[in-house]
This record gives sequence, C-alpha cells and structure tokens, in this order.
Amino acid sequence: MTVALEALDQRPFGLDREQKRALLSDGLSRLGAFHADHCPPYRRIVQTVFAGRSGADTLEDLPWLPVRLFKLMELISVDRSTIVKTLVSSGTSNQPVSRIFLDAATAKVQAKSLARIAAEFLGRKRLPMVVIDDQSFQADRTRFNARAAGILGFANLGRSHLYLLDDAFRPDWGRLESYLREHDDTPILLFGFTFMVWQYFLERARADGVTLRFPTDSVLVHGGGWKRLAERSVDNTTFKGALSETFGIDRVHNYYGMVEQVGSIFFECEDGALHAPVFADVLIRDPYSLAVQPNGEAGLIQVLSLLPQSYPGHSLLTEDLGTVLGEDDCACGRLGKRFAVHGRLKNVELRGCSDTRSVSAA
Repeated sequence: MTVALEALDQRPFGLDREQKRALLSDGLSRLGAFHADHCPPYRRIVQTVFAGRSGADTLEDLPWLPVRLFKLMELISVDRSTIVKTLVSSGTSNQPVSRIFLDAATAKVQAKSLARIAAEFLGRKRLPMVVIDDQSFQADRTRFNARAAGILGFANLGRSHLYLLDDAFRPDWGRLESYLREHDDTPILLFGFTFMVWQYFLERARADGVTLRFPTDSVLVHGGGWKRLAERSVDNTTFKGALSETFGIDRVHNYYGMVEQVGSIFFECEDGALHAPVFADVLIRDPYSLAVQPNGEAGLIQVLSLLPQSYPGHSLLTEDLGTVLGEDDCACGRLGKRFAVHGRLKNVELRGCSDTRSVSAA
C-alpha cells in the first residue's frame, strides 16, 4: 500500500492544487496499472472502453468505473484468501448490493485515513461518544453493510460508547441522561446517519418532551442520503437549527462518502462546504457527454482515491449530482476542492454502463 501511505504522510488539507494533482496523478496511475495487472475483469474494461489505458497524465483522463458495476460483478485485485472483510451496500431485498473486498492492508489504511481527516475537524482527543443507532451490526464482524461499516469506522474515533437505540430504534433517554451526568465535564461526540438522527433522535425527543442539553462544544457527525428529509422539507439549515434548539448542539459536520470508497470521506467544514483531502478528489462530469464540468457547473460526481488496493475502486463515477464550488479558496483555510452534493440523478442511464456490462460478461 505504498501509494496510500505516501499520501497519508501529508497533512490532509495541506497541499495546493498543483502539488495535489501531481501526487494524485502519479499514485492513481500506479494503482490503475496494479488493478489492470491483477483484476482480469477490470483489465478487460480498460482494454475495451478506455483503449487499454489504465493510467493518464491528467486526472480528467483517468479511466473510471460506474459505481453501479459493483452491484453487478465481483471485482477483486488480491488473492481471495487475503480478504479479511467484505462490505456490502445498503439495499432492499429486491435490489442487488455492491460487494467490496478488503484485505488487511486496505482496511488498515482506510481506518488511518478516516482518523486523519476527522482529527482536522474534531481534534485529536478521543471524546465520550454517543452513537445514534443500535448494536445489531456486531453480529458478524467480517461482513458489514454500509451502515455497519460507517458505525464501526467512526466508533474508533470516540470512547466510552453509548449506543442510544434499542433493536426497535427506540432511544433510551434515561441512559442518555445518566451518561451526560457522568461526562458533564467534557464535550460529547455524537455520530449517526442523517435520517436516523432526524427521526429517532430529534423527532422522538420532541414527541417525548425531552429537554436534555449536551455539554458545550459537543459535536455531531452525520452522513447518508438526504432524500427522505427533502421529502419532509428538511434542509441542512433546518437540521442544524433543530439540533441547537433541542439539545444545544451547535457543532455539526455532515459528510459525503460511500461503501465503495470507505475511508475517503469528504467532511463539511464550518462554512458549509464539503472538502476533498489530499489522497482523494472529485471531478464533475456532464451526465450526457461525460465531459468534465468547470467549477460552478453541476453534473455527476466522480470520486478518486488512493486508498483501494484490494479492489479497483480508485476512480468511480457515481450517480450523485454535485458542483465544485472552488479550490484552495475556502474561508475555513483548508486547501483542496470544496463542493456541494445535490442528490441522486433520476431516470438516466449512464453512457458506458452497457459497454462495461458486455465486457464483464465476456
């Protein structure tokens, strides 16, 4: 995992545009060559769709896979006997799920990268932690869905964990009140998925008449889709306002990430923008032409990461819409691209997917 370790030696938001592009272009080209050599389906896709070009001089020219491909086939670049963990995406019983295969080296570097990124926003001290979820994910520690992987990854950032919900997603307000008394001299770190925080923490507290207040400087980290909240006319401002009013929590960081690139998460800064760390980046592509969009123009988000070595997940075209807002210019002082996510693309078949499907069947 030389490529990822070299990047993790850098400050997560400490390289300017030219320095970062040089690091990523070299590392991603090396990763592309590795996956082409060790993952036959990926090699066939590169040969057929990208004329055999596994690397590129620029980030914009790097080959990419549609993220949906992980729902259709198994992609792995190491000996299967070395796999220590399999991640699966969330989905209904009628839908296929992505399967991501991690060896020990990939899992280790993903955990390290998450810790490095989080420290930039939360500090390096491990705080008492409230997880707004239950503990059912711990039944099988070798196979995780996206929710379980997120809980486990972020749980490593805290201590003295309290899992607030029971297996019916009911919060135990009495236990939380006792927990807050026990840790009344320090800020609390909270973690949960966006819709669950809203429905099982905020709405339930209001319905139950709960008036608990968290210590000063307590901070919530949350992520996941906003679709169900948008249907309820709840935006980021409303979400943060409710946390402040109900629990006195004023530090709130949303994040963007996916099971196909665990560890390469994009944290929301104090000024409301999502940030790309030095070992990851985003490009925005037109949904129809797939041309790279200039800053300020919306399109499909392509995510790049130096972390995946056990599977070819280093360059993925998502089905999410977003916009790059700027680069090296955020008021928070962090270097790198800042961007926004607008939601999932609806009723559009990505060009290139049918090509990669036919290649995978060959």
